Formats: sequence, structure tokens, C-alpha cells
Amino acid sequence: MKQINYLGKENSIFNHFFAEIRNTEIQQDRMRFRRNLERLGEIFAYEISKTLDYEEREINTPLGSVNMNILKNKPVLATILRAGLPLHQGLLNYFDDSENAFISAFRKSHRDGSFEIQIDYMSAPDLEDKTLILADPMIATGQSMLLAYEELLNNGRPKHTHFVSIIASSEGIEYLQNKLSPNNCTIWVGAVDDELTAQSYIVPGLGDAGDLAYGAKLNE
Repeated sequence: MKQINYLGKENSIFNHFFAEIRNTEIQQDRMRFRRNLERLGEIFAYEISKTLDYEEREINTPLGSVNMNILKNKPVLATILRAGLPLHQGLLNYFDDSENAFISAFRKSHRDGSFEIQIDYMSAPDLEDKTLILADPMIATGQSMLLAYEELLNNGRPKHTHFVSIIASSEGIEYLQNKLSPNNCTIWVGAVDDELTAQSYIVPGLGDAGDLAYGAKLNE
């Protein structure tokens, strides 16, 4: 992988919001949980914006003009439903006129307790030679992120893809490193946790981000 950026390694307000989404007591407030995911998305957007291309333009003010660097092309924002929506909104708050893509992925469980990730739906604009930001709060095994990315490639090859997640497992990071091109992909995470359970839940993690944001589902 060309680069992995850990935003939680340095002291910043990012870690305050991050601590709150891990906290079992604060998690009980769904609105606050969603808002904290959105805030983290905004911080990711700001950090990613430093890597994008800019061009100088003349800007007219009421009293004259000034040359300023303006973002050359807005990235396409993509997320995996449903847990990724608040994180996606945070990114969209900053890249507010970006095109958007949505992928529906789910775990298809088997009687022996195993499961596989399946893509149910995808909607996306043309991605050819564009910058893509693909967000999902958790990278557990890495399979959902990779399958979503491969599905998006049906709409064109981005010139660069930023993978954004709040928490990843070390296993999930290694999986993506082995599967993705090192030349045009960057991973952005808040933290990497070491343990992954047999059911592919990250420990200590934060629980099920989708359930915490929108309520428990009847089944998977």
C-alpha cells in the first residue's frame, strides 16, 4: 500500500470524538453517535483535501481582486450502506458539490456460522480518472471494502482512491494491502485494533456501527 494514515496517532479533537463513539454510555444517544461519525468524516475530508490538486484563480472581492488556490476537481464520495451514511455526510459537508455513489452490501450467513459478503445494489457516476473516496466506519476482514471497490470499478478506473474508516483490524489492513494496487490507493483510519473475533467483530472496536446509528436490525 502506498500510504496508510492514522489520524488517531496525534493528539487532536479527532481523538475526543473518537473516544465518544467507543464509549458505551455515550453510544446510547444515537443522535450523538451519528453526529460524532459525521464530525470524524469532516476531519477526514479536511486531511484528504491536503492531498488533492489545486489551481490558481483570480477571485474578485468588493474591494479588488486576489489570486487564490482553488480545488481543481471535487472527489466522488462513495459509501457502504447503512453504517457508512453518517461518515459519508461528514465528507459531503466539506466536498458539498461532489458526485456520490452508494453500495449495499450484506453478510449472507450459513448454517455452520460462516458468512460471505455479497453486493446487493450499486449506484455511481462515471469514475474514470477521477478521485474516489470510499468510506465505511469499520474495516474488519476488509472483504466489504474490497468488494465495494471492485463493484465501483465497473463505472471506470479512478486515478486515485482514498479508503476511509474509523477503526480497522490489523487483519483487514493486511488483506487490503495484499489486494490493492500500491500506486493509486491510500488508507485513512482512526485506529487499528489487533483482535478480530471468529464472527469478524473488531476488539475492542466499538460494536455494530449501523445498529448504534440507526437501531438494531431483526436479522442479518
